Amino acid sequence: MSADRETDPRIAIIGTGFGGLCMAIRLKQAGIDTFTLFEKHDRIGGTWRDNTYPGAACDVESHLYSFSFAPKPDWSRKFGDQAEILAYLQACVAHYGLAPHIRFGVEIAAADYDEAGGRWRLTTTDGDRHDANVLVTACGQLNRPARPEIPGQADFAGPAFHSARWRHGVDMAGRRVAVIGTGASAIQFVPRLAESAARLSVFQRSGAWVIPKPDRAFSRREQRRFARWPWLARCHRGLVYWKNEARALAFTRWHRILQVFAWAARRQARRQMRDDDKRRRLVPDYAIGCKRILMANDWYPAIDRDHVDLVTALIARIEADAVVTDDGRRHPADVLIYATGFHATDFLAPMRITGAGGRELAAAWGEGASAYKGISVSGFPNMFLLYGPNTNLAHNSIVYMLEAQVDYVMQCVQALRDPGLRSMDVRPEREADYTRRIRSRLEDTVWAGDCGSWYRTAAGHQTNNWPGFTFTFRRMTARLDPDDYRFEPASVAGQ
Repeated sequence: MSADRETDPRIAIIGTGFGGLCMAIRLKQAGIDTFTLFEKHDRIGGTWRDNTYPGAACDVESHLYSFSFAPKPDWSRKFGDQAEILAYLQACVAHYGLAPHIRFGVEIAAADYDEAGGRWRLTTTDGDRHDANVLVTACGQLNRPARPEIPGQADFAGPAFHSARWRHGVDMAGRRVAVIGTGASAIQFVPRLAESAARLSVFQRSGAWVIPKPDRAFSRREQRRFARWPWLARCHRGLVYWKNEARALAFTRWHRILQVFAWAARRQARRQMRDDDKRRRLVPDYAIGCKRILMANDWYPAIDRDHVDLVTALIARIEADAVVTDDGRRHPADVLIYATGFHATDFLAPMRITGAGGRELAAAWGEGASAYKGISVSGFPNMFLLYGPNTNLAHNSIVYMLEAQVDYVMQCVQALRDPGLRSMDVRPEREADYTRRIRSRLEDTVWAGDCGSWYRTAAGHQTNNWPGFTFTFRRMTARLDPDDYRFEPASVAGQ
């Protein structure tokens, strides 16, 4: 690309979930069409495309778990389910004309920064090459299913799959089903399986705090009011936001507030379970909030069923037709489902990303992923992360956070529209100082407990959650400070 470039920079966006689509829409609204979204699957949607298990739904209310600039007045329920959220994203693609910009079936295997040309060279798993001046990663934190290493997994004779890769052709009715894991996915699909399976064995390593979910359907009258008076929908969204935002105090400062949620979880378990032994093993003994707090109204009754076994002994091995625990018991199974979460702390894996000077991102993140404002990594010019390190939430809508991140990246893109500018790279001292401050603040949060969760790396670093209010993050990302970056003029390239 020549120094006298008059066209907009070419922008590569990896991923078509909420983050990637938000970035694309904002570019469109700014009159920038020189972008391409790369999607390894054949449809858009991110986690809402991948997780199609029975009962899949969101735990953030619908009017807040949607773009502020693309309200949907006719949400069917307070908490949207997978199908409706996916349909919403597909409608956004159609409304904003994004389809021509999406390359389906294209998985990026590597991204290498070309210092001489000031561009990113992307290589697909098929060996194809694509060039871009700006790289935006929107891969999410929960996109790579994790399976525990259990002896004998390959010996299982029946269907075996991860909940994020649900096999809808497998009929569970009248069969013996084993579910490994009791996290966010399991509490949604286990109650559905319990209705039809002949025997259901649920293997729990540690219990989850499960509180009531205040869900209900919206009436047609409510939907019509939201459509007729958009200000009413905005007010409803605002009320939901501030209700959720208040919970940040409990996670980050006044942890004792969380005991209210613990009380609600115990109360629900007592009311909905007859089996005292199951209840004692189901309700956790670790500090609430240390792991993700879950919401459901049918979890406890499902486990309480007579044909549902709650197994808390450790799994020793898997055989052709059973799961064997370390107490010697065999738990017969015709179908095996892994509800074992994701590789949440392995950001951007398995892509190999190489920045300036041949430095690989995996090496830069050897002690845990970090990024300036969760967005920029020093030594990787013109690369911006969405839903990057320490931008996840335990109390509010990630869509709100993504919009703040996209607005910040848009400021960077606007700066890079200058044809005389080749690249911008966050200063290492700014990133290092920011990382120190974030890690210091995280030490005072409830996630600093020793319960073990997907928020932490094997080395103990908390790389996922944002330790504060979301409005603080939005204020922090509202204005690009040029002093935070080193800008390199196009003339340096000598082109």
